[in-house]
Amino acid sequence: MRLRVRLLGRLLREIGLLRLALLAPVLLAAGGRGLILAAPHPQGQWAVPILTFLTLGSAHRQRADLRFLFISAPHFRRWLAVEYLLLALPLALVLAIFNDWGAALLTLMLPATAALLPAARDSRSTQHRARSLFRSEAFEWVSGLRGGGLWAWPVLLAGALWQHASPLGPGVALVAWLLVLLACYGTPEPVTMLVLAAHTPVQFLRRRLGLGVVYAALTAAPFFWLLAAGPAGVGGTVAVGVFWLGLVALLILTKYAFYPNATHIRTTQALVVGVALTLFAHPVYPVLLLVAVGGLIWQSQRRLRAVIGMVS
Repeated sequence: MRLRVRLLGRLLREIGLLRLALLAPVLLAAGGRGLILAAPHPQGQWAVPILTFLTLGSAHRQRADLRFLFISAPHFRRWLAVEYLLLALPLALVLAIFNDWGAALLTLMLPATAALLPAARDSRSTQHRARSLFRSEAFEWVSGLRGGGLWAWPVLLAGALWQHASPLGPGVALVAWLLVLLACYGTPEPVTMLVLAAHTPVQFLRRRLGLGVVYAALTAAPFFWLLAAGPAGVGGTVAVGVFWLGLVALLILTKYAFYPNATHIRTTQALVVGVALTLFAHPVYPVLLLVAVGGLIWQSQRRLRAVIGMVS
């Protein structure tokens, strides 16, 4: 646990004070708003333990130190369970304040079981992997969904079907699916892949955006359909769909705006999603998001131009 605290301190130093000052309030506001909306809801409260488990489970399977822990500490999974329980404890306390005792208990129990999940790259050998439904060019989707998205999608669809009469069910599923895509686009590819695929920065970005947005639309189509069939209607669903796909495009732009620094990519992507989820909580957030759109378009082209020129 002391090692984890030291690693957390190193990560915070790498993020920097400026990004941390922007990121922490936005994420707290977004998470707090979601909890306040979900906790009083009879069905929405159960989305909290499910989303917590999906988030921690996906992060656990992507951990780079699982093999090291397996060799050096045979009983490491019990300590990981304690670590995940501590991370979920604040969420459970908020649910307990609203007297959601069942959801609070499940929020504590499910994250602990995430420590039993195998590492993503060890779950299946390369020779026995099934052929992906996605083009190999869309490598984020191929590797990311094998790492957890393939089992998250049917779970989210089942939850959306269960709560299809309310916009909250498909809405929560869309947010959770966006978080899955956030994990897919949070890891930069090797620079050799980028150089081989790139002609010009504009052409490269158009291709990445085209593949990403099309696959995102296809996989989110059942959630949009359930949303349109409910009280949201067709008009509300179109607005939500355009906004949601726009966020996917921003995640892709953020990846290449800060390429190849994975820490800066992930923290900025989290900041973009946090601002989007709290868009109407404060008048400054829509302006901040509009500024981010223009800045990411410019910075992603500038960064790609520098990387491609440096290697070539």
